[in-house]
Amino acid sequence: MKKNINLLLVGCFASLFLIGCNNSKQGNKGAISSNAAQKVYIAPGEYDEYYGFFSGGFSGQLSVYGLPSGRLFKVIPVFSQDPEKGYGYSEETKPMLMTSHGFVPWDDSHHPDISQTNGELDGRWIFINGNNTPRIARIDLEDFSTAEIIEIPNSAGNHSSSFVTENTEYVVAGTRFSVPIPQRDMPIKDYKGNFKGSLSFIKVDQETGDMDLSFQIQMPGFNYDLSHPGRGKSHGWFFFTTYNTEEAHSLLEVNASQNDKDFIAAVNWKKAEEYIKAGKGKKMPAKYAHNKFNNETHTATSTIKDEVLVLDATELPGLVYLLPTPKSPHGCDVDPSGEYIIGNGKLSANLTVHSFTKMLDAIEKKKFDGEAYGLPILKFDDVLAGVVEQPGLGPLHTEFDGKGYAYTTFFISSEVVKWKLGTWEIVDRKPTYYSVGHLMIPGGNSRKPDGKYMVAMNKITKDRYLPVGPDLNHSAQLYDISGDKMELILDFPTIGEPHYAAAIKADKIKNKSRQIYKLDENKHPYSAKAPKDTKVVRKGNEVHIYMTMIRSHFTPDNIEGVKVGDKVFFHITNLEQDFDVPHGFAMLGANTTELLITPGKTETIVWEPKQVGVWPFYCTDFCSALHQEMQGYVRVSPADSKIELSWSLDGE
Repeated sequence: MKKNINLLLVGCFASLFLIGCNNSKQGNKGAISSNAAQKVYIAPGEYDEYYGFFSGGFSGQLSVYGLPSGRLFKVIPVFSQDPEKGYGYSEETKPMLMTSHGFVPWDDSHHPDISQTNGELDGRWIFINGNNTPRIARIDLEDFSTAEIIEIPNSAGNHSSSFVTENTEYVVAGTRFSVPIPQRDMPIKDYKGNFKGSLSFIKVDQETGDMDLSFQIQMPGFNYDLSHPGRGKSHGWFFFTTYNTEEAHSLLEVNASQNDKDFIAAVNWKKAEEYIKAGKGKKMPAKYAHNKFNNETHTATSTIKDEVLVLDATELPGLVYLLPTPKSPHGCDVDPSGEYIIGNGKLSANLTVHSFTKMLDAIEKKKFDGEAYGLPILKFDDVLAGVVEQPGLGPLHTEFDGKGYAYTTFFISSEVVKWKLGTWEIVDRKPTYYSVGHLMIPGGNSRKPDGKYMVAMNKITKDRYLPVGPDLNHSAQLYDISGDKMELILDFPTIGEPHYAAAIKADKIKNKSRQIYKLDENKHPYSAKAPKDTKVVRKGNEVHIYMTMIRSHFTPDNIEGVKVGDKVFFHITNLEQDFDVPHGFAMLGANTTELLITPGKTETIVWEPKQVGVWPFYCTDFCSALHQEMQGYVRVSPADSKIELSWSLDGE
């Protein structure tokens, strides 16, 4: 009977969604008020107020937009190869995409989170998760480039990440898919009781940002969906939504929707640290990659680690408590004070708000309602702060404006609803276009949100932009929330599928932004810091070309003595020391991408010539009035040729 009811609910939601989409034309006129253009207009030469960092979803990247203009400034390559910049193609950056499974040049990036100090965004780094091959990346906001990627072992579907504690002590990641831990061959039908989840706590060095997988907490075999840290009074705790507490392994759309309540798992990571000091952790073999980029050598390295420290939550009292939450909760959000924990049940008619104070009281007084695999289940009514009654259909995520209000997205009814903390009353609602997923308020997941704007990230675009065939970009919509009512003032297409975003005042980053890499600090082993340092060296069938580039020529620009079957390494240094003068490099027949080399850096591309001839290379980035003249040739002779290596500039 329950299965039939659930199928009926899904059918009703789908029908409402289709009705909303079919009526979409009525939202095209008048959706944005006449003064909206003034609110988002940034005059030529002026700057946006905020940096907005949007996950790329299945693009594997992170995009940087200005807010309120919605202008795209940069796509930061993270988990996927990027031919525009040569990331993941150059010899220096290939190690960034190494994993225990080998070279993996793609991932599914979901949730960016900016580093914090005392619960406030500090603009040092931004972290983002790779969902498919579980990974966490750290992007350095001095130069907007990926500085480090660490693979997460004992995990699958790294979804409830990456979220940082309020002093960036840890970046935390939870597994979406429970799996056998350690991995082994076993029947899938034996899932229940045998598959496990894991929650990973990655320590962050406060000076360098370097990450280290500090410990993992092994959990029952539920699905761990989303998470957020405690803050203020709840600092030291982390909260994760769970679904599939039924531990089903097939037809989850029905079989994982049977229980009236799933859980929010409340994890006391301070207690975890105590257990580790007491020697309660166990070392477990685990193979995972840790990749770092060195800004002095301009080169990444990849190291395979072989063990991880594990705490078993079912054996360690006080480490994890379960808060019953209706029904199949997705979003898990904590208000700026740290008192309220909101669980958004996808199949629930209401929003459930838990009280951290009541949770501590219930723990102290042992107000338990049974247990799951040894983890205490707190009594629902004893931890409940309040309920937002029937706010919409398909609740997903909540953010906060710092003025006592919360904003929740509703996927099925395509809207954002504003409600008041403490009274739980709905004060405003606005449609989105269409099927909104996450939303973002700058600093909305910190102690000090900046309640001026809210961005809704929509899964379906339909009729918002000029048609470009059946596959459309997703849509972000910017709302002014500075007044009592939300006002839609802009929408703009986005890169990939943005699941979540983070935004910060531009002043916290822009004045620290790197402009060049100083040549005298370049420690790349193949750098040439002046034309006099250039050379061509043969090592067996390897040819190493130490090359420089500057407006508007390469040194050397003519090379002979290369043979079919050689492996030719172009090590190219950009000698410019002027801001925003990159140069590109492309070689005809190279089975790779171009390089885009910023001032002062050295990068390497490999070419393996297959045919005799004279083959050109050229600059791909328009750099000067004589950009077209920035070119050269490589002569390739037969494999048995006796022609010696030679190189020249201007016919010398």
